[in-house]
Amino acid sequence: MIRILALAACVAAAFAVSFYMHENVPPWTVAVCVVLFVAAFLLGRRMAPGWPAIFFLAAGLISLVPLVVVGLAVALPWFLGRIAHQQAALAAAGVEAAHLRERTRIAHEVHDTLGHELSLIALQAGALEMTLPAEHQAAAARLRRAAADATERLADLVFLLRDGDPVSVVDPRELVDRAVASGLQVSYTVEGRVPSTVERTVHRIVQEALTNAAKHAPKSQVVLRITTADATTVVEASNDLGLRRGAGSRLGLIALRERVRLAGGTLRTSRDDGRFELVATLPHTGES
Repeated sequence: MIRILALAACVAAAFAVSFYMHENVPPWTVAVCVVLFVAAFLLGRRMAPGWPAIFFLAAGLISLVPLVVVGLAVALPWFLGRIAHQQAALAAAGVEAAHLRERTRIAHEVHDTLGHELSLIALQAGALEMTLPAEHQAAAARLRRAAADATERLADLVFLLRDGDPVSVVDPRELVDRAVASGLQVSYTVEGRVPSTVERTVHRIVQEALTNAAKHAPKSQVVLRITTADATTVVEASNDLGLRRGAGSRLGLIALRERVRLAGGTLRTSRDDGRFELVATLPHTGES
């Protein structure tokens, strides 16, 4: 609204100056027109079409001289400003597209090279686990799990680099069913419908919560609760701390915290009273 009023003031000033330019062109009128030219150009870079056309047409209907002055001092620079704004927007869009292409290329390179090598390490560690003596099998098992965890974290990083490439999302209920089938105790409740804008993030939170519980407290009951209300989805997960404490246990939470941040939400974790608790709050921004 302020910019519309400013443009209207420029048109009114140009219209008033035109009355002093019938017989000759005083130097001060030229200075005023220069100021109006610059002001209109800057307004053109920051305003959308619409009201300006009404101002210019109204000024032109009054007489020919005001039309010329308003056109040269206000209308022309305003349209030049609009052109400059559109060119700047196109340039910014081109730069952003180039960045996205580069991120996608890096993601593919990382996935194809490191992902393959980590898979081979996990496979070889699994073979060693079955062939080594019993006293060395535990070390081979840890190596296999570390390689599998690194592969999972790599997939997270690839997703972040791709910035939301469409991937298939498994319903959280299926993740819970798989965990229960593997021997994990899970109490799972859902209230409300999770919108598509946060569905992928909710899936990842549930996956990380179940993975952490299976690693560090496999005998504990995992309590999962997903609540959707008031344009917000809250995911709560808790389980006993357990006795296991892997070296890479914090990496998944770091990646998860970044994913939640990119979704516009917050992630809070705590380890009080012998239990690990995770609470993620996700706003439904951009819901369609």
